[in-house]
Amino acid sequence: MAETIQLNAEVTEELDGMRLDQVAAQLFPDYSRARLQLWIKSGELMVNGEEHKPRDKLTTGDLLALQAEVEDIERWEAEDITLDVVYEDETILVVNKPAGLVVHPAAGHASGTMLNGLLAHDTNLGSVPRAGIVHRLDKDTSGLMVVAKTLQAQNHLVNQLQERTVSREYEAVAFGSMTGGGRVEADIGRHPKQRKKMAVVLLGGKEAITHYRLLKRFKHHSHIKCMLETGRTHQIRVHMAHIKHPLVGDPMYAGRPRLPKAASEALIDGLRGFTRQALHARRLALIHPITEEEISWEVDLPADFKGLLELLEQEDV
Repeated sequence: MAETIQLNAEVTEELDGMRLDQVAAQLFPDYSRARLQLWIKSGELMVNGEEHKPRDKLTTGDLLALQAEVEDIERWEAEDITLDVVYEDETILVVNKPAGLVVHPAAGHASGTMLNGLLAHDTNLGSVPRAGIVHRLDKDTSGLMVVAKTLQAQNHLVNQLQERTVSREYEAVAFGSMTGGGRVEADIGRHPKQRKKMAVVLLGGKEAITHYRLLKRFKHHSHIKCMLETGRTHQIRVHMAHIKHPLVGDPMYAGRPRLPKAASEALIDGLRGFTRQALHARRLALIHPITEEEISWEVDLPADFKGLLELLEQEDV
């Protein structure tokens, strides 16, 4: 389905002499600059009833008229995939993603993703880029994700992520018995040799900051809470491996399963059988795009994660 947008605005004195694309960004802040540029070039955003170029200067009193129809811009198929929706209103929805579910179609995963399920859940999401997905979780990470149901909400949430007003708290199980929490600040970029991996790099990486706190210390493992200050690909997994505490079950960054000396058969079987990174996005907080009030959600740990913690508890007896 297509979404029709009709908006009008007048250039004020403080915007006099500014370029059309700059004025549009000020008068229609719910939409991204890139999308406004497209509407200007397509003639869907006009000034005084005439088409203009993005760089054209405007004067006080000029009238901007936006009339655009946003067609389904993704060609992905809607699929009947069960989604655990923990919250939904007219602008956003929050999903508790299970481990094993890919978020977005890509090479090797053209279907069966959360995006395909979202298109079936709400056909209007076809008119929002990436079906409203503004951030992702790795395939084998479980937990909370927010999805924008409108272009305005998407722009609002993207800005929040950039301004770091979205709070994301994770729980994880790491190798090694920690004595306390801490802060990891180390730039992350593509691994120089293994292109599917990320790594802490000295040059060319992006700023990455992770805070972690010890929840429970076991003989050979630690149950921790991680808070993201930035949102880089594989950030928690890379940072914890960087400080020599990789996550249990992480096939990419932990290497072979680490089996503690004198571990029980039950624990050995449990560690070998936990084949995904022990990482769960437990809590999410953000500013609602419409009400401007902070709203938050929290979900319980999944069964496999609870089972792992129970095994570690038994080993400490």
